[in-house]
Amino acid sequence: MRITVLCGGPSAEREISLISGRAVASALREAGHDVFVSDIAPDNLAGLDHPADVIFPVLHGEFGESGELQEILEQRGLVFVGSGSRASRLGMNKVETKIVWEKAGLPTPAYHVIQRGDPIPDIPDSCVVKAISSGSSIDVLLCRAPAELPAQARQAIETLLTRHEAVLVEQFIDGIELTVGLLQGLALPPIRIVPKREFFDYDAKYTASGTEHRFDTGLPEAVVVQCQELARRAYDVVGARDLGRVDIMLDAAHRPFLLEINTIPGFTPMSLLPEAAARTGISFVQLVDRLANIAYNRGCDS
Repeated sequence: MRITVLCGGPSAEREISLISGRAVASALREAGHDVFVSDIAPDNLAGLDHPADVIFPVLHGEFGESGELQEILEQRGLVFVGSGSRASRLGMNKVETKIVWEKAGLPTPAYHVIQRGDPIPDIPDSCVVKAISSGSSIDVLLCRAPAELPAQARQAIETLLTRHEAVLVEQFIDGIELTVGLLQGLALPPIRIVPKREFFDYDAKYTASGTEHRFDTGLPEAVVVQCQELARRAYDVVGARDLGRVDIMLDAAHRPFLLEINTIPGFTPMSLLPEAAARTGISFVQLVDRLANIAYNRGCDS
């Protein structure tokens, strides 16, 4: 099969995307495919003109994961791996995702949105201040009680509002973090995230010494199954397809809260979805080959 791997792109996650792209391309070649790799951007779509049976996007963040690229692929009638433009656009926007989850009765931490120019309220409880449409924990600031919290939170909000038109201020759930990979809508074994720094930030995700990934979650089996089912429902509500990863926090009572969904999760050697797939016996080569074949068999009808 002729496969074009798209990577790089214009977002702050460009370097990770290039690493993911190289890994995917290497695995696809090992699976026997004819692979072309293109570093693509809104002003450089030349890679889409290369003959291909399937496009395999591995662009994280802005443009590549947020629906713009998927809309271009749909308009051109190209077959591609992953979610369509609508689900990609929705999944990239943390606020819109939380809204559809809430409408579906799925639990997510309490939150509010602050626009640039709005008065900034005092925040009485521990919170997480986030950019609304960034991935890889870029522009995520944790503000924890006690006494200095209001000033700390105000500073975090003001800092992010210099770079974004609006920010999400979300209730901080102090507990266990799980991530659940999904393959064709089926939940893979959850991974407990144990960062060695304060939380699972960019460096913890992509620095070898930054975090531990534990399949032994230390949770009752019923809670693990509940989190898998919650992740599956969250994926379905967004309308994702082929693959995804849902991040969940559990409080002290083991109640789960949905944080976000990644419609193009990382494909670096340290990435969580491939690790979870390997736990079920699906090697990295088998995983990318399977995803390419899923897209090819689906065609461009949906």
